[in-house]
Amino acid sequence: MLPLAPLLSLLCASVAVGASAVARGSPAGTAGCGTTHFFNGLTQYHSLTSNGTTRHYSIHLPSSYDKNKPYPLVLGFHGSSGIGLFFELDTRLSSSDYTPDKIMLYPDGLGGAWAGANYSVATVPQDLLFVSDLLDEVRAGWCIDNSRIYATGISAGGGFVNTIACSPVGANFAAFALGSGSLYTDATGPFPPSASCVPARSPLPVLEIHGGADPDVHYAGGPGEGGIEPAIPDWLGWWAQRNGCATPDVGKTVEDLFNGTVHHWSWTCGGVPGVVQHWKVDDMKHCWASTTLDLTEIAAGQGTTPIDASTIVIQFFDQFTKP
Repeated sequence: MLPLAPLLSLLCASVAVGASAVARGSPAGTAGCGTTHFFNGLTQYHSLTSNGTTRHYSIHLPSSYDKNKPYPLVLGFHGSSGIGLFFELDTRLSSSDYTPDKIMLYPDGLGGAWAGANYSVATVPQDLLFVSDLLDEVRAGWCIDNSRIYATGISAGGGFVNTIACSPVGANFAAFALGSGSLYTDATGPFPPSASCVPARSPLPVLEIHGGADPDVHYAGGPGEGGIEPAIPDWLGWWAQRNGCATPDVGKTVEDLFNGTVHHWSWTCGGVPGVVQHWKVDDMKHCWASTTLDLTEIAAGQGTTPIDASTIVIQFFDQFTKP
């Protein structure tokens, strides 16, 4: 669990840094194309009713938003005891340095949590319905490229991203990326793991970034704050096999970086290079990896990391379009 609430006083300290994303072509857009929006470049707050409950989200359009141009959409899921604003400011994903050509969407979990943990307020079906309803609303109101919708998240939010990927709702997305993911709903194995994970298609691109020294979501798995969690290498192997690799080691390459303190794993499965990827930072705790000090690094009591998760996530997304 990320203790983000005490960090409200630090929110104004966020600084926008990152890497530019790669532009794509001109795909067919959604019903929201042609609708004019004002105050582009500023995060705006909205609500909708899902399953009889009022749910909240915020949306950030590029400052150069063109109402007739379909844009990639990235959903960002906060950690427990948080709201979308925390994840937005921690990751800086609304910055034009990272997403000059993407729409960022930050949903709020009920009670500051996402489904899957034993402390969650919403059930898995309720939160999956919220994601589906949210996508319907955004497609109707903004100009979205349906082939380039993505999801990322941290901690319990990252675990919920995996829950989406394991469900029929995952069919809406082109790729998924997790930071320090709490994988409560996908914790059993060996392959094939339980029927709790049934991806909508294969291959389905998945990226995970994790700290070897994470005291909350242990790299080796075991009991977590919200339930049992799998060992990260085991979970990655399950996804490699779900994506068409015969065994967890088929198609896998390992690159050791930064004097052997950072490790990048990548699988080619089903003929798709890099369809499963993982970054392990040996001495990183429970946070969003950043080369510039961010809120979760401060909360974890550590300094910066050699890699920048926001850059890695956006570059990963830019490799994949939904078939």
